[in-house]
This record gives sequence, structure tokens and C-alpha cells, in this order.
Amino acid sequence: MDLLNTLVDKGLRRETPTREEALAVLVTSDDDLLDVVAAAGKVRRHWFGRRVKLNYLVNLKSGLCPEDCSYCSQRLGSKAEILKYTWLKPDQASAAAAAGVSGGAKRVCLVASGRGPTDRDVDRVSDTIKAIKEQNESVEVCACLGLLSDGQAERLREAGADAYNHNLNTSESTYGDITTTHTYADRVDTVNKAHAAGLSACSGLIAGMGESDEDLVDVVFSLRELDPDSVPVNFLIPMEGTPLAKEWHLTPQRCLRILAMTRFVCPDVEVRIAGGREVHLRTMQPLALHLANSIFLGDYLTSEGQAGHADLELIADAGFEVEGAGEVTLPEHRASVRDGGCGSHEGGGGCGSHDGADGDAGCGSHAGGGVCAPAPAATTPRPAEEPRTDLVAVRRRGAGTDLAPNA
Repeated sequence: MDLLNTLVDKGLRRETPTREEALAVLVTSDDDLLDVVAAAGKVRRHWFGRRVKLNYLVNLKSGLCPEDCSYCSQRLGSKAEILKYTWLKPDQASAAAAAGVSGGAKRVCLVASGRGPTDRDVDRVSDTIKAIKEQNESVEVCACLGLLSDGQAERLREAGADAYNHNLNTSESTYGDITTTHTYADRVDTVNKAHAAGLSACSGLIAGMGESDEDLVDVVFSLRELDPDSVPVNFLIPMEGTPLAKEWHLTPQRCLRILAMTRFVCPDVEVRIAGGREVHLRTMQPLALHLANSIFLGDYLTSEGQAGHADLELIADAGFEVEGAGEVTLPEHRASVRDGGCGSHEGGGGCGSHDGADGDAGCGSHAGGGVCAPAPAATTPRPAEEPRTDLVAVRRRGAGTDLAPNA
């Protein structure tokens, strides 16, 4: 397929595809799906080999958020029966983080619900970061606390944070249909604040909220322009009690195409499969590792993931290997920009799930070439045959409970 050969060549050169090429990936047929995965897999292996980075979420503060993000189980007015608790103490958060690190996680993602942190909240999180680093100096720490005010990113960096996550989630043109209490521009501003402070920026999207193919391409191209080191791809978990509880539009094949398109547009960044992989990829998860080089270990913020040992078995059985603490995630041309090997703004993991599906681009700057084949008209994805509500379980263990975490 000429389209795929062109996209592989561009990905190996860090060259931007055209919008038409990106759209064409999303409408390839099921008969061509394995060819799409194989092509994007060549780009993934060129930049990241067969390594898979593990990230671990610690939900520092759960529920009761004043924002109205339609996808989120912690939103204002949510009727989802999730865990609700105020700030974990530093020792509690450090203990939760240690469980993830012992399970193989290289990065710990500290997430708190809310519009954004107060200065006192930044102090709390700074103390938590220091406690985690004291226990395990080599672990990467990513914070995800909502919209940042001036100076807060710098304070987090001084406390030892390596990265900051804030997702764009969807296209600018449809953002107001998903959230009304803050704007798309607010999110862009926070990612830019993280960049400016020297933090590794992480920003991604949520698929499955009823968006069009054009919306998906728009947000991924916007992410490339923002230049995060990490792009978490969340697949909406339609949680009961949220406005999007009935949005079951994804199939495993659709998810694979979205991941492939993201890899082609952002070839040399850490593409992370975030919330919802178990619900929507299901038995196709091993194929997704040929597209993404990073996943979350264990549970998400308010919903359960598959067992941590099953994640490790998945990686091994698919012929991949867990990335070690001493290995640099990003390719040399990105990782060398910043001391510590995290990359110039290398982004964090499941922090993506705070704004993401938990109910969580330095890709080059060359202009893309011409379309190698006419792109089919973008279409609305066909709905899944039947909602898999049986795969959605509220988290009842780990942070905020007396039960052992899933790691």
C-alpha cells in the first residue's frame, strides 16, 4: 500500500504526514488492519526498539471536582459511585508509589482532582515528591494537578518533579461541547507553562467521546505542534453516572487505527496506551504494543485495570521487554536536550488519566509531502456491537483504601 510506505518513510525521517494521510489511516479497512499495524510498528521499533515503559498512577485526591468535564467520573454533579477522599499524606502516597515501582514502574504519576492547585496544594505535592524521591531516587515523578498558575510549575520542578501532564483531550473546535468550566486555551497555556519551567510535558487525548475522524486528526496535529515528549492516548471508559455513560463507539480495530495514526504523526515521542485499553482493546492489547511504547501498570484513578501481573505477562508474551530504570526512554536527539535523560519535556504517564478515560510534538517540524493515494472521506466510526459494561469496575483498592494496590 503506497500510503503506508510513504508514512513509514516519513516516520523514520521525523517528517509530518499530511492531514489527508492521517485521515486515510483512520478509514483503512479491516482487511488492511494488520498492514497498518506492521507499518506503524516499523516506526515504533526504529525509535524505541521493543521496550515498554511502565507508569503507575497514584490518585492523591479523588472526586468532588468543581469542573464539568463530561467524560470524568470525578466531575461536578457526577453520580458515579467512586472513591472520594481528600489529600493523601506524603507517607501514604509514597507507600502507594513504592508498590508500583516494585512492580516494575519507571515513572510514578501523582494526580489530584480539581481545577488547579492552590499554593498550599503545591506545597503538599512538593512534600510528596520529596518523600518518593527519598525512597527511590531513580524513579521519575510526573504531576497532574490541573491548570497551573504562574510560578507553580517552577516550584514543582524545584521539588524534584520530572514532568507535568495536562491533556488537550479533543479538538479545539469541539472542546466546548465536552467542558464548559475552562477552555482549550487554558489547557494549552498549562502545557506551555510546564515547558517553560523545564518540566517534561505530557499531553494527550481521549478517543470515543463521539468525535469525528477530523477531530482526532486535529487534536493529534495540535499535540505535535505543542511538542510534548509523551502523548497518552485514552479510550473513554463510559462510567455510569457521567454524561458520556452511553458513548460506546469504539472497537478494538478502531483503537488500533487511532494508535497507528498517532504514531505516524508523532513518530519519536512516547506514545502511551492510557485508560480504557482493557475495556476497548480487550484481546487485541498485544497488537497495540507494536504501536505504543508505554502503558500504565495496574489500576487507574477511579476504575480498575487488569491485574499487574497480567500486564507483565502481556508484554513478555508479545515479545517485548519492560524498560529498565537505567534506560533512557526517548531517542537521543530528544533525550539529550535535558539533563537526566528524561527528554526536553518528557511527559508522564497515567497522569493522562486525570483528564482522560478514567471513569489518562517534538515529532519534527518538516512539512509533509503530497498524498500518495486519494484519502477516503472521513466517517463517523461504527458503534461497537454491544457495550462491555462488564469490563468497567470502580476502583476499591489501593490509594484511599486499606486494601493492597494492584501493581
